[in-house]
Amino acid sequence: MSLSAQLVVAVVALLHAWFLVLEMFLWTKPIGMRTFRLTQEFAERSRALAANQGLYNGFLAAGLAYGLCVQSREIVLLFLAFVVIAGAYGAATVNKRIFFIQAFPAIIAAMLVSWR
Repeated sequence: MSLSAQLVVAVVALLHAWFLVLEMFLWTKPIGMRTFRLTQEFAERSRALAANQGLYNGFLAAGLAYGLCVQSREIVLLFLAFVVIAGAYGAATVNKRIFFIQAFPAIIAAMLVSWR
């Protein structure tokens, strides 16, 4: 993998690690509620769901980090595919912005990883 591919994959992994923190630990805090445009009441009611979602984002970050550590294109591409699918689903069901925040960077990373 080229250095540029590794850097973009690392950015995608860091984004998902940040999503984990936002969803698991900051969901009901001002930064979490501002980021996701939540009311205090909704944030409190949906806290457990958000934490679960954050955990999945952590798995995506861990898979990407592992793939980078062992220099496995296949593992990195698999986890990037998971990110793209999650981002596309989120864009279709929640907010189109999710595509550009989550799926688009993963698509760019996948293109760089695939480019030999």
